[in-house]
Amino acid sequence: MIDQIWTWLTDGANWSGDDGITHRLVQHLWYSGLSLLIAAVIALPLGTWIAHSGRASWLVTAANSLRAVPSLGLLFAASMLLSSKFTGDTDLPYLVPSIIVLTILAIPPLLAGAYSGVREVDPAARDAARGMGMTGGEVLRQVELPNALPLIFSGLRSATLQVIATATIAAYIGLGGLGAFLRDGIALNEYAAAAGASVLVAVLALAADLLLGVVQRLVVSPGLRTTRTRTRRNRRADATPAAAALGPTNARS
Repeated sequence: MIDQIWTWLTDGANWSGDDGITHRLVQHLWYSGLSLLIAAVIALPLGTWIAHSGRASWLVTAANSLRAVPSLGLLFAASMLLSSKFTGDTDLPYLVPSIIVLTILAIPPLLAGAYSGVREVDPAARDAARGMGMTGGEVLRQVELPNALPLIFSGLRSATLQVIATATIAAYIGLGGLGAFLRDGIALNEYAAAAGASVLVAVLALAADLLLGVVQRLVVSPGLRTTRTRTRRNRRADATPAAAALGPTNARS
């Protein structure tokens, strides 16, 4: 089976044309990128405002509850409700429901990352900024957001992985992307194509996460990375004497 997957991936004929890997890969990136962009425009400002103001924190809990909604069921429901709203020979009847569902999937980790990042900023840093005469907006922009970037990126990376992986199901309502190889491969018993597409989705998700990791390293202040690493080390150091004091029997219990 591995030989068949490798043959399918390395066959140049499979990479060309409207049904080729290159075209499907571009489609997959387009659907995923558009969904992440819309979700980020909604979730990041909302999450930072909730954390900064201390209001409507229930929205974070409500957004996290969306994780329990089955993506495939939500996709079919959205498709049935919205497909009749569009006419003409376009992809909108398939594109709009898919983007809506993927956006809903991306919002919870983005919202939670922005909220947690701002909430966990050291209160002493906020007090010092206010003592210098900064307004609330200046504290948010110049103190809270820069310090919240590690957790914001964590939420973005989590959302990116989920969206790229879940975008494959959009093929089941007629949309393209790498999921089309999975759909058609299973239907036509071409399991090498289906498995090869799964490999491509996994590689794409890992590549996107690696790229975001590089961007995070460039954007986040080195001082924040050093501080967080030192904090984790101190916590482990503090926990070690406590565990040793319990003794082997009590530590296990």
